[in-house]
Parts: sequence; C-alpha cells; structure tokens
Amino acid sequence: MTLILEIIFWICLGLMLHSYVVFPIVIQIAAGFKRKSDYPADGYTPMVSILIAAYNEEEVIEEKITGIFETGYPIDRLEILIGSDCSTDKTNILVDQLVKQHPQHLRFFPFSIRQGKPSVINHLVNHASGDILVLSDANVLFDHETLPNLLLPFASPKVGLVDTQMINKGARAAGISIQEKAYISREVAIKYHESVLWGTMMGPFGGCYALRRLLYEPVPSNYLVDDFFLNMSVLAKGYLAVNNPKARVYEDVSNDIRIEYKRKVRIATGNFQNLKHFRKLLWPIWTGLGFSFLSHKALRWIGPFIFLLAFLTLIPLGILSNFYLYILLAYLAVLFIPILDIILKKMSIHISLFRFITHFCAMNWALLVGCYKYGKGVKSGIWQPTKRNQ
Repeated sequence: MTLILEIIFWICLGLMLHSYVVFPIVIQIAAGFKRKSDYPADGYTPMVSILIAAYNEEEVIEEKITGIFETGYPIDRLEILIGSDCSTDKTNILVDQLVKQHPQHLRFFPFSIRQGKPSVINHLVNHASGDILVLSDANVLFDHETLPNLLLPFASPKVGLVDTQMINKGARAAGISIQEKAYISREVAIKYHESVLWGTMMGPFGGCYALRRLLYEPVPSNYLVDDFFLNMSVLAKGYLAVNNPKARVYEDVSNDIRIEYKRKVRIATGNFQNLKHFRKLLWPIWTGLGFSFLSHKALRWIGPFIFLLAFLTLIPLGILSNFYLYILLAYLAVLFIPILDIILKKMSIHISLFRFITHFCAMNWALLVGCYKYGKGVKSGIWQPTKRNQ
C-alpha cells in the first residue's frame, strides 16, 4: 500500500511539474531551433470587421473607437460594429455621437435586453462584411501598428486565427497587479512558442484577436469563454492559431484580488465547458495539438484535484516516513502563506514572493469553484465585466 501511495504522489507531482515547469522550458528551447515564420512586410490589406461587445463602457469607448480610426490601416478596408448589451450608463449616447462622425465605417447595435457577450458577438458577425474579424474588448487600446501587424499572418492561407501581444499598464505593489502581469507575460511566451512549433496556440487573450470570417463558429449562448471556443474551433478545422508579438495592444492590469478572483471563477467555469466540448482534440497526444492542449491547459484545469490527491497521499506517507513528513509540512506551509500575506497586507507590508503564492492558490481555488459551478450547469453567458481602473 505504501508503494502505491508513493507512486500516486510522484505521478501527481510529475504532472504538475510538467505543466508548469517542464513544458514551458522544453517548448522554449525547441522553438529556438525552429525558423520563425516570415510575414510580408506590408501590402496585405484584407477587408476587416472589428467587433466590440460593450456593456457600460462610458469610461473607455470614445478612446477605443478614436484609436481604431487613428491606426495605420486603410480606412476604406475597415468597418467597426459595436453591440451595446443593454448598457445603462452613457455608452449608447457616446457611440451614437461617434456614428454621426463616421457613418460609413461605424455601425451600432443597441440591445434593449441583456444577451451576454457570445450572443452579441454572434449577432455582430451576421452583419459583418469583412474577410477577417477582429474581436476586441472596449478597454483594450490599439497603437498605430496594431491592426497592420495583427493582419499580416493571414497572408498565409494556413493561418486561421492570430492573437495580439497584451501590454499591461498600472502595476502596483499593493495589490496583485505585479503577479498578474508576470503570469500574463509568461502565458504570452508559452503561446508564442506553441505558435512557432506547431501553430497550436492554446487560446488568445480575449481582449483582442482576429480570425477568418469563414472559420467563425457561432458560440453557444451559455458559454463563458468565447475566445477559447473560437480558437479551438479553428484548430479543429485544421487551420493554424498563432501569436504575433508585434501586434501590441494595451490594457490596465487587474490589481484587486477579489475582483480578479471572480473573473477567474467565471473563466474556470467556461474552461470546463470547453474541455468537454473539445475533449476529442486531446488525442492523439503525440501531435502538437494534443500535446499542447493537455500540457498547457487540461492538466492545469484539473490541477487542484491533482494537488488534493497528492496531499491526501502525503498524510499516511508522512506518518510512516520523515522524508514525506517534511514534504507534508512544506505543503501545509505553502497553504498558510496566503493567510499570512493577507495579514501582512493589512499592515501595508507587501512581500512579492508571498503574493505570487497567494495568486497561485487563488487561481487554483477558482478552478475548484468553477468546476463546481460547471457541474451545476450554466444557463446563461451573461457576466459582469471586470471593473476598470482598479
């Protein structure tokens, strides 16, 4: 029995180390030996439809739309479609004013009943005329080169979806913004290396990405993570999903752990929806798609259960062996650190390492809660956007 418990523990530990440590390092090294894709320098200007699902975005909507029109992309090859999901602030008034300034290139679809982001985007796609769809959140801002660089990879007929490089602003030591920014930066790097090796980027950051209109698959109205659904739909059809780090966009990074935790619970719930929907893509495991899906996503999503199983095996092993007892005590110490971090934070003491552990534990707890919510059933894709300027 002891041997069986030891095997279970080391398998659990190995799976987590593979997902969080081994896989990112191995693909980074492997990508370094592979020739990067060369995109054309310029001259590729397909017709583009930019789709924005907005809900109470009065703080950012004017800057967002103005920034799009100031980007370095031919205005005659561009249209913007905005769906206001029953906004109750000044969003509709502001967009109506902008439509009068840009009547040929800006279309507005105000909804009187909340639909949820998937339903709004599905509606906008039905009215889009572009060969390429750019899905972007209202608070994600462009620079002059965002659109040209985002669209260049589509010059290759094999590319079906392209992600941007998210640049986060406003990191502060008092909250979790530094840890969240580090997490996002690491995810961007992993996705870029997946792109270079196999063209199997595991999901764009939903703030801004592009895909071919002909590959768009209507998102189920109760799905909570539409970007991953669309990404996997593109890969399932045999096209490539890639990241172009030259296509930069800008967003304030989340700083309040309570607000970020709620967002991660919503994402976790949607992750389990997508895991069930695309579970067949996990096999065969030796393909780039199967290997990336398992290593980068599936193992992380079930990670809390793996950590729990490892902990349960450590209890009897710790009774029988000092070696496993020390591991168990270290395990318990890590679980205690978030409590200590909260206490220190109230004293205005911010220890970065402790905050990283708190961030990691919060993410895994959000996955547990998300799995529970998924098990109860998700009836609606309506959710509250993350508060701006935390």
